[in-house]
Amino acid sequence: MADRMIHPVLTADAPLPAGHYAQAVRAGDLLHISGQLPIRADGAPLDDMTFEAQAAQAIDNLLAILTAAGGTPAHLVRVTAYIVGVEHWPRFNAVYAARLGDARPARSVVPVPELHYGYLVEVDAVAWLADA
Repeated sequence: MADRMIHPVLTADAPLPAGHYAQAVRAGDLLHISGQLPIRADGAPLDDMTFEAQAAQAIDNLLAILTAAGGTPAHLVRVTAYIVGVEHWPRFNAVYAARLGDARPARSVVPVPELHYGYLVEVDAVAWLADA
């Protein structure tokens, strides 16, 4: 019966999965959001490919999925960001803080040598939705 507590989350407000995975999976009160790249929901390329624009789009995708599951940034308990180039860390932090406002989940920022399609940032998260 445990499978009845595990449900995929899908929204048209974020890019549809391009592989064998869900945008997010709700398991009981936990929501696990898959890694989000800076791809617009309609799949069109970003007009602005600066690091800040990419970070904003990736975070907005994550937040759209969180919203579709009934959550808000206050429900986030952990976020992991993968960024190409450690020099982008302060710029990522500024965009992240602007998007999350007062929410301060646990977070890791992991510098990586490259990401799929040449993007510069990817984010994933876990949220607690007990009261959502």
